[in-house]
Amino acid sequence: MQTESFIPGKDASLESTIATMSAKLASRGFVLNESSLLNEIEGIWSTHVKDNDCPMLFANGKGSSELAARASAFGEFFERLGTHYFWTHFYLGKTRANRPFVHYPQERWFAPGPDASWPDELLNPTLREFYNPDDGIGAEVLVDLNSGNVERGICALPYKRLSDGEQTWIPVNIIGNLYVSNGMAAGNTMMEARSQALSEIFERHIKYRIISEGLCLPEVPDEVIARFPKIAAGIAGLRKAGFGILVRDASLDGKYPVMCVTLLHPKDQGIFASFGAHPRFEIALERALTELLQGRALNTLEGFPAAGFDMDEINAVANLEIHFVDSSGVMSWKFLRDTPDFPFADWNFSNTTAEDYAWLCNAIHAEGYEIYIADFEEQGAYSCRILVPGMSEIYPVEDLEWENNSIGNQIRPALVRLNELSEAECRTLLDDLQTMNVSEERPLWEILGLAAQVGSAWKQLRIGELKTLLALAIGDRDGILEGCEWIHHFNDLSADRRLVYRCIESILKLEELEDEDEEAREDYLRPLILLFGEENFRLAEALLDRSERFFGLVTLGDDYQGSAMHQTLLAAYDKLFAS
Repeated sequence: MQTESFIPGKDASLESTIATMSAKLASRGFVLNESSLLNEIEGIWSTHVKDNDCPMLFANGKGSSELAARASAFGEFFERLGTHYFWTHFYLGKTRANRPFVHYPQERWFAPGPDASWPDELLNPTLREFYNPDDGIGAEVLVDLNSGNVERGICALPYKRLSDGEQTWIPVNIIGNLYVSNGMAAGNTMMEARSQALSEIFERHIKYRIISEGLCLPEVPDEVIARFPKIAAGIAGLRKAGFGILVRDASLDGKYPVMCVTLLHPKDQGIFASFGAHPRFEIALERALTELLQGRALNTLEGFPAAGFDMDEINAVANLEIHFVDSSGVMSWKFLRDTPDFPFADWNFSNTTAEDYAWLCNAIHAEGYEIYIADFEEQGAYSCRILVPGMSEIYPVEDLEWENNSIGNQIRPALVRLNELSEAECRTLLDDLQTMNVSEERPLWEILGLAAQVGSAWKQLRIGELKTLLALAIGDRDGILEGCEWIHHFNDLSADRRLVYRCIESILKLEELEDEDEEAREDYLRPLILLFGEENFRLAEALLDRSERFFGLVTLGDDYQGSAMHQTLLAAYDKLFAS
C-alpha cells in the first residue's frame, strides 16, 4: 500500500494535491509540461511548469522534495489562473471588452462622476483617501488596461473587509498597478490558501523594511537549525559547494513570521538575500532556503550585485522593486554585520492551519491595517487575492498618477490600425505622444498590453522609434532627424533596423550638405548603397518618400489579430469560461 506524503502547512497529501489540480486543469483544457527539475543540493528542489498550448502561462515551484516542488508549481499555476494574474499585463481585445463581463460575473462597472471625480460607491471613504489623497487623479485613469473600455467605465471587483465583513468595490486598475502578484494563493482549503497569501504579504513587507533600513539580523544558532535535518542538510550542502551562507532570524525580536537565508558568492562578491514567511518557524526557514535556488542551478548564482554603501540607492523604490521581481537588488553592508540590531527569537506562532490563519489575521490587524479578501473558485479549486492597503503594495500609490498602465488606453485605438491612419491622424497621434510625458525608452508592447514575439518589430518598438516613424509618415524632417539621433544613441534595436535609420539620417544630412537639393542624393547613391546595402537603401528611400510606412509593423486589429502570440493568450483566457 502506497504511503501518501504530507508536509506541514498543507491540508492534503502532496500526491492528492498534484492529482486533483492536474485533473481540474485538464478539465479546462490546460495541460502542463514540467521541466527544469533541479536538485543539486540535498533537501532543495525546484521545478518549472508551463501550459502546452500557451507557454506564456507558466509557474515555478520549490520545496524540500520533488513532490513538494511539483505541488508548489501546480499551486502557483492555479493561483495565477484563478486570480487571472496571467493576463494582468495584457489587453483582452475589443470583443471581450464588450462581453457581459470581462473578468468575472461578479464584476461591476462604474461611470466617472462629475468632473472626472471618483464614483461614491467605488471603494470606501478610507480607501479613496488612501489612493487619491489630493483628489488629483481623474476617474478615467482607473479604466483597466485589460478591457481598455473607456466608454464602459471603471471595472471593479467585490472585496470583503475582514474586520467587519463589509463589501468594497476595488478597481481592477488599482489591483494590477499596485499589488501585482502579492497576496495571491491557491490551496487545498480556504485557510491554507489564505495563510499562504498573508504570509507572502508579511514576507515582502518585512523584507522591504529590512533592506531599506539596512537592518542587521541575528544568526540562527546551529542547535536550532539541527532540529530540522533536511534544512540543515541543505545549508551544509551550499557551504560545501563553496558559498558563504548566513542563516538569520528576520522576525525582528519575535514579532513577525519571517526568516532569511543569505548567500555570499566568493567568486564575484555578489549578495543574494532570500526571505520566507509562515507562522511556523520551520516552514518560514524552509521557504527562505528553497527560494534561494528556485529555478537556479548553482553555476547561475553569479551576477548578483555586491553589497552597497549608499543607503539612498538601497532604499530607493527602483531597488526595492528589483528585490520583488527577482531578488537581484542591492543589499546594504550594514545588513552583513555580525552585531545584530535584534536578539535571536526562537519563535513559533502556530501549529495548525486554523491557527496559522488566525495568527496572521490578528497580527496584521494589530499593526493597524485592514485586510480585504476576494475568493475565486470558478476554476474548481480555491484561490484568493488579499489586499492590505498600506502594507502589501509592491509599487507606490503615487504610481496611480504617474505610472498607471491605463496610459495605453488613450493611444490604442489609433495604434491597432496604424497602417490605415491618414496623415492628419498620424499628426494627431504624434502630438498625443509628445504630451503624454512617457519615456522615449518605454516599450509599446508594455503600454498596449500586447504579447509579441521576441525579435518582432512590435516587440522592439519603443516610444522614441514610434515618434520617428510618425515623423516619417507626415514628412517632418526635423522630427525624423531627432528620432534617428535618438535611435542611434539608444542602440537597443536590432542591427538591421538601426542601419536603415542610419541610412535615412545620412540621406537627409547629405541633402542639407547640398543646400537641401533632394536630387543631390543621386550624387551619393553609390557610396550610400556600398555602406548600407541595396535593400536598406531602398527601404530608407521608401520610408522617406512615404511609399512605405511603419517599417514592418503589421496591423494589430481590434483583438490584436496581428499577433499570433497574443491570440494564444486570448484563447487560453477563453478556456476559463468554457461551460
